[in-house]
Amino acid sequence: MIATRSKGRPARGTAPGTLRRVPPALLVPAAVAALLALAPIGYLVVRAGEGGLETVLRVLSRPRTLELTVRSLGLAAVVTALCTVVGVSLAWLVVRTDLPGRRLFGVLAALPLAVPSYVAAYTWVAALPRVAGFGGAVLVLTLCCYPYVYLPVAAALGRMDPAMEEVALSLGRSRFSVVWRRLRPAAAAGGLLVALYVLGEFGAVSIMRFDVFTTQIYTSYRASFDRTPAAVLGLLLVLITLVIVAAEARTRGRAAYAFRGAVARRPAVVRLRLKPLALAWAGGIAALAVGFPLVSIGYWLVAGASAARLRPGELGEAVAATLAVSAAGAVLTTALAVPVGIIAARYRGRTATVLEQSAYAGHALPGIVVALSLVFLAVRYAEPLYQEAPLVVIAYAVLFLPAAVGAVRAAVLQSPPVLEEVARSLGRTPMQAVREVTLPLAFPGVLAGAALVFLTAMKELPATLLLRPTGMETLATRLWTETGSASYAAAAPYAALLMLLAAIPGFLLGHRPATRDEA
Repeated sequence: MIATRSKGRPARGTAPGTLRRVPPALLVPAAVAALLALAPIGYLVVRAGEGGLETVLRVLSRPRTLELTVRSLGLAAVVTALCTVVGVSLAWLVVRTDLPGRRLFGVLAALPLAVPSYVAAYTWVAALPRVAGFGGAVLVLTLCCYPYVYLPVAAALGRMDPAMEEVALSLGRSRFSVVWRRLRPAAAAGGLLVALYVLGEFGAVSIMRFDVFTTQIYTSYRASFDRTPAAVLGLLLVLITLVIVAAEARTRGRAAYAFRGAVARRPAVVRLRLKPLALAWAGGIAALAVGFPLVSIGYWLVAGASAARLRPGELGEAVAATLAVSAAGAVLTTALAVPVGIIAARYRGRTATVLEQSAYAGHALPGIVVALSLVFLAVRYAEPLYQEAPLVVIAYAVLFLPAAVGAVRAAVLQSPPVLEEVARSLGRTPMQAVREVTLPLAFPGVLAGAALVFLTAMKELPATLLLRPTGMETLATRLWTETGSASYAAAAPYAALLMLLAAIPGFLLGHRPATRDEA
């Protein structure tokens, strides 16, 4: 593995493997992706501007605004910290130790991505009503979000060259300090996704009856024709998002680690001294995150009399619509994320920073705000898209672009820049080097990002509710309709099928080839 690190401004302007001038073939599509991600913010600016500066200051100075800021940041901070602990510990146990059944635990650790957070919240509230509130929101969101940390950390652990650990140990450094230094970019990227997810979460916090920015914005949109206060709160949420993204970039630093081809040998397996305790930890997380929702839904499938209302035709149409819009959303999002991810990994400078951070802007916005902004833009500038499926696909691209950009950036960072330099020395243009060398090496990571977007899009609810064409129902919207009328047994088949379909990409994300030590 090659470790590339730059401190301050390099003598010749760039660190090894980093460039400053972005080719137009990457810059133009990346700029389109950034503009698309920033479109909801433009809508918020227009709405907030309609009320004038006095209204903006009045909304920002309310005690309720400060309270919502503290609540939202507190929830995001606690959930991110817990997800980091759970994700890193599980990744270490699965990849680097002799934990019994670690391949099974590796699959189970990724499956919570298949459980919609609002479904998980319902199962907990239905069984334990007193769990609602801040504690309940922390519990549900931690159990649903820790795979965002587990997956990149497990991938980074699996590709580590043990030679660097052995050299560091021979020099008196601890194994933890060496491993954590190299895991920090992956853990920070996963933590960023968790924090942004929590800030934009609506369904779970609503069911848990814990007011944050998203619930207040939704209430303001639904309760009043004056949407200026909601737009101001949305802009404040965007500002918080940019601060978090900047903090993550500072935590990640300018360090980058790349691998020179395949790792020569696998790291030694660590023999656990407290194996029963490790088994209890991994098994307990799997039982709470996956087992509990499955048991609850199974109960309603078996015991609920209203399930007799289910019509197979409606179920089949919902499945087809879910797969179609989610697949289209994954393709469009990945296509937009590839140029942004390459620029973020290979180029330095203000242009690269602006493009990368712009791609994250829409992710922290509630789905309801993104949907309303797209309705506003479609009605004014692209009326043929109004209430058509392509508008749902565009909403997915705005909401889930950060997940794909993070996957592409991490994959490109781990492909050796020296190979691109060799290709260019042989006469290839920068874009030819990217197309013929970098993209093939990064393809597994790009594919994982597409699977993650597909999985998340299947569970998306608020934007799908507002933007879907008349008559189109997805599994998520049917589930929401049935639970809204307290028909929990009728909702159970849709919840079960949604989790089953989402488990397929979740299994592929959590599956990894058997190592020599496991064989």
